[in-house]
Amino acid sequence: MYSLPQEIEVWYIIPAIRKEFARILTEKHSMTLEKAGNLIGVSKAAISQYLSNKRAGKFKLPKEIKKEIEKSANIIAKDEKKAIEEIERILDLIRKSRGSCSACKRYNPEILNLCRCKSCR
Repeated sequence: MYSLPQEIEVWYIIPAIRKEFARILTEKHSMTLEKAGNLIGVSKAAISQYLSNKRAGKFKLPKEIKKEIEKSANIIAKDEKKAIEEIERILDLIRKSRGSCSACKRYNPEILNLCRCKSCR
C-alpha cells in the first residue's frame, strides 16, 4: 500500500513550512502565537507545538527554502493578505527542487516503482 505524494506533502512538508513560518513570525517579527497562527492557517496551540518541536520534526527543509520562507515571512508581516500566496510559492519551490521526492523516498517508498518522476528512477 502507498500514499499519494500529495498526502506526503500534507503530513510532512506543509507542517515543516508552517513550523519555519511560525519560528520567524514569532521570533523576528514579535508576533503572538495567535497572530502567527491566524496568518498561516493553524491554531495558537499548533504554533506552540511547532516552536517546542512537538510537531513537524521529521522533514528538514533545505537552507535555500528556509531563506525563501524568511523572505516570505517579511512580506506577510507587512501585508497579511499575501500569506496564502507566499505559502503556495514556497510549496511550489519545494516541488520544483524535488523536495517532495525526497520526502516520498523516505516516507513512501512503496510508490517509487509507480512514480514517473525522473529523480525517483
